Amino acid sequence: MTHPSSSPRIALALGGGGARGLAHIAILEALDELGVRPAAIAGTSIGAIVGAAYAAGLSGKDLRAHAVSRLRDRAQVMARLLQARVGRLTDLFSSFSNPVLIDGEKMLDLFWPDAVPDTIEELELPFQAVATDYFGRCEHRFASGPLVTAVAASMAVPGLVRPVAAGSRVYIDGGAVNPLPFEGLDGPDMAVIAVDVTGGPATEVKAAPEAFEAMLGASQIMQGAIVAEKLKARAPDILVRPLVDGFRGLDFFRAKAILQAAEPAKDQLKRDLEALLAPPARVSAARRRRP
Repeated sequence: MTHPSSSPRIALALGGGGARGLAHIAILEALDELGVRPAAIAGTSIGAIVGAAYAAGLSGKDLRAHAVSRLRDRAQVMARLLQARVGRLTDLFSSFSNPVLIDGEKMLDLFWPDAVPDTIEELELPFQAVATDYFGRCEHRFASGPLVTAVAASMAVPGLVRPVAAGSRVYIDGGAVNPLPFEGLDGPDMAVIAVDVTGGPATEVKAAPEAFEAMLGASQIMQGAIVAEKLKARAPDILVRPLVDGFRGLDFFRAKAILQAAEPAKDQLKRDLEALLAPPARVSAARRRRP
């Protein structure tokens, strides 16, 4: 990607990765601390959840406080998830449906900050939520319409969150087709930052996962493979990879640890952004001063 000599505008792609995506909040704090306001945001799954709240005008610091506060009390979190549950335990025996399946729209209403608006058009920043058209077997980007529907579609992880029907289509988790949606954000004066939280190989081999954990883990492995192939063909201007490999997709109660693990990536992004946004004259002078 190439840009004119003047400082480019910034576009931001926030990827999917379950609880690992809480690391996105630290990256948003880096932008705030540098006074950088993205011109566009695209998010997949947890990236759509965090990205929509940021596009609504909340700061990274606000989102950190909200996430830590909401995830501090396990009993309260579980009570909210029960409110968002689609079925009943008896459904398992009467219809063989999943009794713990979550209604994504209800869950977002229960967990999102109150400042998040009803529609994408009401957001302060241009925003896209990436979902998968289940029957079309292709990517779909929600760029207008009800915000909670768009983000619920983006985060509809099979077996965990109910698919979302919108219009005449049915949508599931955007990570099935595009876990890191940085395409379509670039332009002649736009630099793209992509934050990949799919995670890499675990350094420690543990006991074999239970069935549900294995299902979610397989999805994360698939998403990592998709991202790797995407990057072979094309790369964003800045790729950020917080050190979240040691966390599982449902480790939401480890919010503080995930945010702490993202600090080195946050610091590196600030350095990379300062270099990217430096005026050409300043960069040339710095090069001349090198021994």
